[in-house]
Amino acid sequence: MNRNQFFFYAVLTALIFIVPEIGFASVESSLMGIQTKLTRVILPSLSICAIAWAAFSMMSGNDKSKTHLWYAIIATIVGFGAEAIVNFISQTVR
Repeated sequence: MNRNQFFFYAVLTALIFIVPEIGFASVESSLMGIQTKLTRVILPSLSICAIAWAAFSMMSGNDKSKTHLWYAIIATIVGFGAEAIVNFISQTVR
């Protein structure tokens, strides 16, 4: 298989998978999906990683471990409260 055939089949495969999504997609549902992934998966995961990093920093005796802990606490508040913050802002704008 030469390069042109490979490119053609790659584009064809991508179109087969993308076209149904384009037909059923809307901007609002796409944004709601992104918001859901961010507020329920990514931000809490990042805040848990920040707490683990701060705990490792404290165990290793780092001089700035208290600063790391405060940053982790703030990240946790923002991460777990992100959905409420986004809902508050969207209701305020409407």
